[in-house]
Amino acid sequence: MAAISLRKRVWGWWWFDWASQPYNTLLITFIFAPYVKELIGDGAQAQSAWGFGIGAAGFIIALLAPILGAMADISGNRMRWIWGFSAMYVAGAFGLWWAAPGDFNLLLVLVFFAIGMIGMEFATIFTNSMLPDLGTREEIGRISGNGWAFGYLGGLVSLVIMLALFAEGAETGKTFIGIDPILGLDAIQREGTRAVGPLTALWYAVFMIPFFLWVRDPKPTAPPRGALKRALVDVGQTLRGLPRNRSLFAYLASSMFYRDGLNGMYVFGGIYAAGVLEWSVIDTGVFGIIAIITGALFAMLGGRADQAFGPKPVITISILVLTGVAITIVFISRDAIFGIALPEGSTLPDVMFYVIGALIGAAGGTIQAASRTMMVRQANPARMTEAFGLYALAGKATSFIAPLSIGVVTSISGSQQIGVTPLIALFLLGLVLLFWVKPDGEKV
Repeated sequence: MAAISLRKRVWGWWWFDWASQPYNTLLITFIFAPYVKELIGDGAQAQSAWGFGIGAAGFIIALLAPILGAMADISGNRMRWIWGFSAMYVAGAFGLWWAAPGDFNLLLVLVFFAIGMIGMEFATIFTNSMLPDLGTREEIGRISGNGWAFGYLGGLVSLVIMLALFAEGAETGKTFIGIDPILGLDAIQREGTRAVGPLTALWYAVFMIPFFLWVRDPKPTAPPRGALKRALVDVGQTLRGLPRNRSLFAYLASSMFYRDGLNGMYVFGGIYAAGVLEWSVIDTGVFGIIAIITGALFAMLGGRADQAFGPKPVITISILVLTGVAITIVFISRDAIFGIALPEGSTLPDVMFYVIGALIGAAGGTIQAASRTMMVRQANPARMTEAFGLYALAGKATSFIAPLSIGVVTSISGSQQIGVTPLIALFLLGLVLLFWVKPDGEKV
């Protein structure tokens, strides 16, 4: 590891954020989710199905994340785990190519999507646990923020490529710049939009190369006998001991709710705009570009604020912004804003939703970068991967509740606007629980 400079190791670690971000940007939010709505037809039905599918994947992640983290701490060689989960990412993303109009198997598509999402989330656990190896306690906030900003930039570039060269409008068959999808892709069969799966898979495979070349794991590589049994015992002991570590316990609970609310915004942002505002895939793509630009900018600025003031104030302000956004979303429709009727053809809802996209990007990028540095401050350095497994558990323990509750409320009410109200409660719960979190954990 000494043969590779610290600067290269930091850059290699940042490349994971660049490589993995398109799964969130292109598949979860801005391209594939609105396309699923087009295939199903009914916005509320599509939002419900998407919620159930994402919720099932989140349940699997929540169940296995801390166990895998503990196994990695015991057996070493986090890189081996990252290789395996990277293969799941690539296979799951590529499989979305088969979401063809007229021959659409929703269950199969959701299975492929879940495989890729599980691979992405588990690979993230192991890469996040490497953060303390990259700098001092004071430096990791800036390193995390810059990494998140670099990831957002990767998402932006991939989204621009997708909109300009591949994703065709359902009515025009042309991309955002007015051309046919490249590579001879058939617009009638929506091959340009369906190419989002293979493009995401190829993007990850290519841009993970610097990560695998430059990042080294200082942990031992020989797994002891009985590693799984020991991991289960360690996780059990850690979970039983959490109430005694009030700061860590409060932080995991707080992040469980506010990150679930944020993920709900990301998961349903595109499909919500497609159903409520009748946006096309290209419209939601522009929305995505705005959100990503502000996300990259504020992740970097937030990293510097984190370094100067610590992560807790940064997280608090971000939650307040996201709560305001969640409330505002409920009162925006094509015909009215906060109950005030609009003239036919008004573009004010579109403008407001673009502003909302900018705020979601800014607060989302900032809070995610600050959250992983806060986890480092709360965790036991000797069991960092297990800690980020618990962090993933906290992020996913209710992650199936947000999409499932949105799915259920949407199904019952028949309204996409009413369907997203659970997000408001999630942010408020996260804000209240953050009060008991000590900025430097119980050990200080």
